[in-house]
Amino acid sequence: METPSSRIDVVIDVVNVCTEPRPIDQGHVYVRAQSGRWQRLRRLIGWGLMLLFLVGPWLRWNGQQALLLDLEQQRFHLFGITIWPQDLTLLALFLMVAAFGLFFITAFLGRVWCGYLCPQTVWTFWFIWIEEKLEGSANKRRQLNKAPWSLNKLVRKGGKHLLWWLASLLSGFTFIAYFIPAAELGAGLLQWSAGALPTFWVAFFALCTYLNAGWMRAIMCTHMCPYSRFQSAMFDRDTYSIAYDATRGERRGPRSRKADVASLKLGDCIDCKLCVQVCPTGIDIRDGLQYECINCGACADACDQTMNQMGYAPGLIRYASESQLAGGKTRLWRPKLVGYGAMLLLMLATLVYAAATRVPMALDVQRDRNQLFRETAEGWVENTYTLKLSNRTQQPQQYRVRVEGLDGATWRGADQVWVPAGEIVNLPISLAMDPYLLPGSLHPLRFVAGHDETAVSAESQFFSAGR
Repeated sequence: METPSSRIDVVIDVVNVCTEPRPIDQGHVYVRAQSGRWQRLRRLIGWGLMLLFLVGPWLRWNGQQALLLDLEQQRFHLFGITIWPQDLTLLALFLMVAAFGLFFITAFLGRVWCGYLCPQTVWTFWFIWIEEKLEGSANKRRQLNKAPWSLNKLVRKGGKHLLWWLASLLSGFTFIAYFIPAAELGAGLLQWSAGALPTFWVAFFALCTYLNAGWMRAIMCTHMCPYSRFQSAMFDRDTYSIAYDATRGERRGPRSRKADVASLKLGDCIDCKLCVQVCPTGIDIRDGLQYECINCGACADACDQTMNQMGYAPGLIRYASESQLAGGKTRLWRPKLVGYGAMLLLMLATLVYAAATRVPMALDVQRDRNQLFRETAEGWVENTYTLKLSNRTQQPQQYRVRVEGLDGATWRGADQVWVPAGEIVNLPISLAMDPYLLPGSLHPLRFVAGHDETAVSAESQFFSAGR
């Protein structure tokens, strides 16, 4: 593999501007491998996120899958918490926290989400890593694509696409395993008994991974991702972003290591174009801020290596704000950043409060729709109800049920019930009352269920013919 030092040696020896082709040939971006502190950080984060994604469906909690978004049963299991449709407020708050968190980090550090955390970026660099292992460096991949078909090309290309498909199938299976229990889905696929719908979705998301990470890559970022279009609205002069210091770098031009830069009237940029060759979207950062830039820092690492080879100070391309590049200072505390931060803290506090005060059970009351009341043989008035008790915990619970607001009523039916973990149990009961003890034909009441510390209630009515 060609190294940055060998590339610098070529630049030093030549007089004319480097003529190495840009990494884009007929729409295909040949991303050159690059090392450096930002790329080490990106790889560490990327592999860590990929590991969490792959391991997530296999984590266990209280004997069941810890992370399971069970759409069929309409409940989400998140470790020790079960979220029901009635708890979708928590999901809405979580999404609001994520949105304001993204706004805050964008206003502060630009598109670092795209460069370090975005699934599209993580999967793309994963596939590029496979491609490099089988086809070689960027120049070798370019030459291999232009070469006529041979056994060597067939083996390398075929092996790459085979590994891409295996990685895609693993990705598709893992994604669906967050919605269908992983062990059940895996056994069903291996035994050809998973059913048409789960099999279709695994294959569909595998195909999406293969196309997005293997073929489309930066096209997703530059033409399809809406974030790249509106992120500039969150930028200001104090937003940190990858930038080229034109004041220090211009005028560009090649020179020897010992050349007198002042006499040549040249800046620090030797125009080696390494920053272009390592860019995953194929742009030239020296042209200024561009929406295609994902702030991955590859160009900064490449430029720092070049500066070290030439004996210049690093940082010609770096994370900097527009104010810094103009010779000023970056204002950390500014209205936009403070506003995003305040909303983030407010939404986060609301989410924590809602989660902390969430009652781990629910009670719903349904009356008998066929008749409002009936008279018993003793001449009493009887109303029939169905109590629906849902256990939102992941352990079976025993609940006690009682009625309030109807003194003298006779309870007919069980007043205690066992509810399995994450299940709903219907408890039919009836209340009987001496009509002479009722002040009118309609009397409000309240059913209470649960433990003393986690009791919930539901309102209802007791009907009679009146006196």
